[in-house]
Amino acid sequence: MTPVVICLSRSGEATARGVATALGAVVHGRAGRVDHADAFFANAMAHIRTLFAARTPIIGVCASGILIRAVAPLLADKRSEPPVVAVAEDGLVVVPLLGGHHGANRLARRIAAALGGHAAVTTAGDVALGVALDEPPPGWRLANPEDAKPVMAALLGGAELRIEGDLPWLADGLMQLAPSLFPAGRGDAGSAVVRLTATTKPVVGNASHLVFHPQQ
Repeated sequence: MTPVVICLSRSGEATARGVATALGAVVHGRAGRVDHADAFFANAMAHIRTLFAARTPIIGVCASGILIRAVAPLLADKRSEPPVVAVAEDGLVVVPLLGGHHGANRLARRIAAALGGHAAVTTAGDVALGVALDEPPPGWRLANPEDAKPVMAALLGGAELRIEGDLPWLADGLMQLAPSLFPAGRGDAGSAVVRLTATTKPVVGNASHLVFHPQQ
């Protein structure tokens, strides 16, 4: 779904347009306060809620609090929430607020790279390991996303990691950022083991085993 960039004032128009260009998004502006936008709205809170309910990725060039207050009444299941990202008017700070592992962290990094800002990512896996196991890159699908949280918790708690099959986008990053996860960097043979498997077969995963399928 095409992301929507929310712009509430003229001072944020340049940043909003920069975000939209970087993401292939559209700009929705506050009527009477924004001169140039792809669409206009009268009530910011109501408009943001409508977009969120439709699971539209939202990037707000505004204070984080505005986005939080707007969507708060709709928060229920984080597994179905769309990405919500706040961007400072000067573009220097980009904060993924919701949907961190459903695209928000990735969007924040893309925006920060385009604007020369900083993506303030706070999700534990991304900070400690540099990867989001439940957000594989294009071309891959996680078969058991419900098990991503316990697997990540186990890794953060010191479990040994075993990668089965070809998962270079995971293995390369983890080896650089967290080499102690791999057996060669460990001396505790009795530690818990987490498996990450790449396969085209219908393998069933569990709370210590994530299964990734390549997509054609």
